[in-house]
Amino acid sequence: MQVKKYIAPTLKSATEQMKNEMGDEALILSTRVIRESGYPGQKMFELTAGIEDVVTYHETSNHTEAKKEEIYKSFEEELQKISNKVFKNSTEIEDQIGVRKLREKTDAEIETPQSFKSIVEKTIKKLEEEEIEKLIIKKIILQLKKYGKIIYTSNLDNHIISSIASMIPTKEFNVSKGLNPKVVSLVGPTGVGKTTCIAKLAIISKILHNLDVGLISIDTYRIGALDQLKVFSDVSNIDMLVAYEPKDLNEIMKQFSSKDVVFIDTAGRSQKNDEFLTKAKEFLTNANVDETYLVMSATSSTKTLLDIADKFTIFNYDSVIFSKIDEGVAFGNLLNLITKINVPSIFLTNGQVIPDDIISADAGYMAKLIYTGKVL
Repeated sequence: MQVKKYIAPTLKSATEQMKNEMGDEALILSTRVIRESGYPGQKMFELTAGIEDVVTYHETSNHTEAKKEEIYKSFEEELQKISNKVFKNSTEIEDQIGVRKLREKTDAEIETPQSFKSIVEKTIKKLEEEEIEKLIIKKIILQLKKYGKIIYTSNLDNHIISSIASMIPTKEFNVSKGLNPKVVSLVGPTGVGKTTCIAKLAIISKILHNLDVGLISIDTYRIGALDQLKVFSDVSNIDMLVAYEPKDLNEIMKQFSSKDVVFIDTAGRSQKNDEFLTKAKEFLTNANVDETYLVMSATSSTKTLLDIADKFTIFNYDSVIFSKIDEGVAFGNLLNLITKINVPSIFLTNGQVIPDDIISADAGYMAKLIYTGKVL
């Protein structure tokens, strides 16, 4: 595998550099925020990418439809190659160990080439059942091909989960006491659970991190939205203010200037409603937001998730929160989205209980969720 690092002001631009040079087959191995000496005071993103030697760098993300068809058509052929390779490697191992020693083992103890081939095929079928796209499955197959000599039925699942995890960038929720409040906004379509997410993050920041927290709501459209957050703020003893117009944010931020962290709850709107998205953007511009999290439901289809992610780029979101994983039945849609937008995940939510039902995004955990379809 060839490995290279890319540094850019945004994760999106770093990803574009990677794709332009290494192509769509490249895997994101890690991402982190750094401070470059040549850019004093500016936050930069370092992306580490890798690509198998068998992949050509000149393939970019701008695949033509004909190229995609070629990839999909070769999928079954590639699987057959892998199976044949596994059979050959297993035969070589058998020769090295010695036929006499193998005969002393019971059938249950021996992982025969044919049984391994069968399990590989079943695993590929399972990935398709989890609604993972074929192009991603092909990347996983290439990983299996690379390590075919050391893969057995007993560790096959671990290899696949590791391969999936290598495709998932994540980000930590960093908050601390400082001179200025860290301002975090949550955006997303209607009904994905933004308000509940904010309540969870507010409690975590106050109780676990011992921070002074402020809440701002600009969701003055939805009936009962303000009441929901107001009741929470009263119970948790967290200050809350409402902005009815974008200019209100300037005064509110002055009142919250001594806070450690301020969360802004936005109105949930369809990604098709350009007018309301533009209005919400105007609000957040006045608040000088530090980080924006896009909240999306894990139960949405890949097509819907991609449309939401595209339309909400108006907010220049830094991270993604996947809500309602407790309601999902297949999670290949999350991997399909992540590999296309290359924006790190920061949280998963798995229920309505505050603050318990929220999980920090972890690549290994998400890979297991995607592969097994089960919330562990």
